Amino acid sequence: MHGNHGHGERTARVLRVSLVITGAYVALLVIAGIRADSLALLSEAGHNLSDLLALLLSLVAVYLEARPPSATKTYGYRRAGVLAALVNAVSLVAVSFFIFYAAFKRLQTPQHVHGGWMIGVAAVGVVMNAAIALLLYRFGRDVNIRSVFLHEIGDTLSTLAVMVGGWAIMATSQYWIDSALSVGIGALILWSAFGIVRETLNILLEGTPRGMKLERVAAVIRQIDGVNDVHDLHVWSIGSETHALSCHISIADIPPSVSERILRDVKQRLHREFHIDHTTIQFEHVDCEVAHGCVVPVNEEHHHSSQ
Repeated sequence: MHGNHGHGERTARVLRVSLVITGAYVALLVIAGIRADSLALLSEAGHNLSDLLALLLSLVAVYLEARPPSATKTYGYRRAGVLAALVNAVSLVAVSFFIFYAAFKRLQTPQHVHGGWMIGVAAVGVVMNAAIALLLYRFGRDVNIRSVFLHEIGDTLSTLAVMVGGWAIMATSQYWIDSALSVGIGALILWSAFGIVRETLNILLEGTPRGMKLERVAAVIRQIDGVNDVHDLHVWSIGSETHALSCHISIADIPPSVSERILRDVKQRLHREFHIDHTTIQFEHVDCEVAHGCVVPVNEEHHHSSQ
């Protein structure tokens, strides 16, 4: 628990620093976008504003996740970060469609754009977003933090595109490049959002954790000495880094002291190979069948008649 608390404090500190830097950059983008009459810079301001909200949501989620379990919240608030990631991703989708609309309007009536402003402000953004992304990278396993990390990676790439666009406008005086860049930024935002939406919905719907194969988990359990079979196996995520498992394991009719050794071996293998620590395991030494979603012993007479 102490390690988790320390991890949460470090994460919160990184998010607070990122929040302050991003807020200052949003203000710079708005001012520069108005001065340069650049839709690409204003689109970047909208993108970074969504980053600002994402960082704020993630910071709140980190504090909520640190709260201990209670009688009414027996798992604590482990899914607060998942909900924050989902809100962040949905906000990104909304921002991208707004950018598409504004770019379409600007393409119909191209306006003079100051390429020098675009290059200067975008250069600041590349350095800032890359620095924040590096700070967040070490916490990338948490879907909450990864959603913000993807925001920052997207910003770094899009600000690089703005720099190139500013140079192209200065070289060719083709002002439609500004709108085309905005469409590209919007597409990048949309792409990064869909992955987070898919993962957070999988967690909320208690799907099998990302990258984990149920067949592989069952095979590992069956390899343990004393395990005859495993069934009614379920694996899901409480939070992005907290996985849970429940299953029924068939064993021989043996003393509790022997079955305790099997249980210990199962838990050690699940922790070592899948990082699963929250388990509910039921031992059985009779044949079972599934009826109405519940596993029940098979009547011996029925079992013989079915052979």
